[in-house]
Amino acid sequence: MNEDTRNLHPERSLADSPRPTVAGDPAPLGLAGFALTTLLLSIVNTHLLQEPAAIVPVLGLAAFYGGLAQFAAGLFEFRRGNTFGATVFVSYGAFWLTYWWVAPRLALAGDAHNALGLFLLGWAIFTAYMAVAALRVSLAVLLVLVLLVLTYLFLAIGAFQTGAEPHAMTQVGGWFGIATGLVAWYASAATVINETHGRTLLPVGHRRPGAAPPPQDESLA
Repeated sequence: MNEDTRNLHPERSLADSPRPTVAGDPAPLGLAGFALTTLLLSIVNTHLLQEPAAIVPVLGLAAFYGGLAQFAAGLFEFRRGNTFGATVFVSYGAFWLTYWWVAPRLALAGDAHNALGLFLLGWAIFTAYMAVAALRVSLAVLLVLVLLVLTYLFLAIGAFQTGAEPHAMTQVGGWFGIATGLVAWYASAATVINETHGRTLLPVGHRRPGAAPPPQDESLA
């Protein structure tokens, strides 16, 4: 069909022809960047790792892997026409870039625990409605987002608290964050391994995406 169309319009330049679709799946990259960055920060939040400079590698991952790489994966999802994947990866890529910028400045800016709590609560709300959309994506992605909602909620509660750190709620959020990162890593591994082998070796529980029903004509009711 495309060849016939080109023959009917020989004067049309190559620049006017449709662009080729992206063949590769950017989702494993986005999930991997999210997973590793979330895991390392969550280990710090649980205080399993108490080195004073532990935040430095977290910031590096937040800028380049969880941030830029995941953001790029989201842009390729836009190119593929995947609204869900684009929204998720661009948003969480932006989250990690924001964290990379904000975290070093919190120590210098003074008390901002309420603002930080609102920041985390806002991300919990965003993640909650993305989890509703994930009901039509896969069980693995749904589990990632449900765990992430709990992670953000407990971290928000911990941020709202005052007093000496570590706050118990922040540590609980860290444990949920570890679970979130591990499941996201599994989803990334499953997607790339299954695609590479051409068959399902690691199930993710795919759901068939559904289209919104067309509006009904009330005059026919």
